[in-house]
Amino acid sequence: MANKAKIILGIDPGTLVMGYGLILVEGTKASLLKMDVLKLSKYKDHYERLQLIHARVQELIQTHKPVSCAIEAPFFGKNVQSMLKLGRAQGVAIATAMHAGVPVTEYSPKKVKQSITGNGNADKEQIWQMLQRILNFQERPDYLDATDALAVAVCHFFQESSVLPDTSKGKGWEQFLQKHPDRIIG
Repeated sequence: MANKAKIILGIDPGTLVMGYGLILVEGTKASLLKMDVLKLSKYKDHYERLQLIHARVQELIQTHKPVSCAIEAPFFGKNVQSMLKLGRAQGVAIATAMHAGVPVTEYSPKKVKQSITGNGNADKEQIWQMLQRILNFQERPDYLDATDALAVAVCHFFQESSVLPDTSKGKGWEQFLQKHPDRIIG
């Protein structure tokens, strides 16, 4: 990873509360820039909520100029209407970032939790406490949706800065063996 400073925007989409977090990455260190929520529950019209999500994501991108956006994938529940609304909220956030030229990566809730705590079933409290240690901050937000969004940004940072080889692109052992055929035994 280059030593040039960059900003990552993390989003925890929601139709009642949308969490967002921004981290500053300098080399191999990340620090907290901002975390907060957009409260949408007082707005009864779903389309007005979507417009507000668009406006906030657009404002965050214009103000902070992130180089990438990480967003949490929807958790699949039993209520189809809720899932459709959540999918729309996520879609608006993704489309806003992409329209601004900011690449978007989606992470499952389990992947985010595992990346932050080592446990894919961690609760919101555990995630918040680990983020405090990782990013060295003390405050506790009123809504843990903010720390969920921050966790998505940190997960993206960890994925980008992984020292492990990416075996999904034919690298790793296969590439090593091709470069070192003398190490193959019998």
